[in-house]
Amino acid sequence: MKFTLSVALSPPEQLAELARCGEENGFSSVALPDSLFYSEETSAQYPYTADGNRFWGPETPWVDPLVATTWMAAATSTIRFYTSVLKLGSRHPVVLARQLGSVAALTGDRFGLGLGVGWLPEEFEWCGVPYAGRGKRTDEAIEVLRLILGGGMVDYHGEHFDFGKLRMSPAPREHMPFYIGGHSPAALRRAARYGDGWSSAMMRFEELRETIDRLRELLAEQGRADDPFEFQAVCVDRFGADGYRQQAEIGVTDAVVVPWVFDGLGFDADVSSKKDSIKKFADETIAAV
Repeated sequence: MKFTLSVALSPPEQLAELARCGEENGFSSVALPDSLFYSEETSAQYPYTADGNRFWGPETPWVDPLVATTWMAAATSTIRFYTSVLKLGSRHPVVLARQLGSVAALTGDRFGLGLGVGWLPEEFEWCGVPYAGRGKRTDEAIEVLRLILGGGMVDYHGEHFDFGKLRMSPAPREHMPFYIGGHSPAALRRAARYGDGWSSAMMRFEELRETIDRLRELLAEQGRADDPFEFQAVCVDRFGADGYRQQAEIGVTDAVVVPWVFDGLGFDADVSSKKDSIKKFADETIAAV
């Protein structure tokens, strides 16, 4: 099992130092969240908390994850990075492909794209994108990204995106993995069809087990039962070495963790305390799993 360090909601000035500490202590990746803005009112509930409320406020920092990745990559040499997850539905894939190609070049291909549709209607509408039809639009956007990032001269003619022959350079030198997020039936089908892996939000162990089993069924239906596939999990009720072994037994390949939360520290805790938590987690858990 691999371990990914989530730096969600951390102050921007801490990011490079946290990435270096994660690299030095056996973490395989850093996961970065995405949110375009905090709208005062929302016309939909947040889908990953029991009460539907957001667990952050308007002052909570959300550094653009692609910009943050290049900053942290410059301070490290081996650790990888991925978004968890970037909201694709409100972004134009041609512009995003330009950014992703640049991130791949500047990180030495140490980047994976975790992506989802997005849950907030205001993020779509206020960015000039209709909320209706977001699923099909996202599927096409994934196809466009794969096509452009594959390199060479390409064109695309779909319902939502249409362009003639173009090429973007530099393209990634290595395959950029796509990790599809979301818990809905449509999201799981999207992961099985397009993904190199699936990325969970916060889930309980039994729900995680059922979801992984369902994804395996869907992968088999796509003829992909034997393909490499990552199961990235944020499990909220199995911790410690034994808990992560149990996660591995049901198929989790990558546990996404926030070590300082286990020590009762907030997202805005000082960086020295967070580094102590990273080292403690590495000594007590990573080394034992």
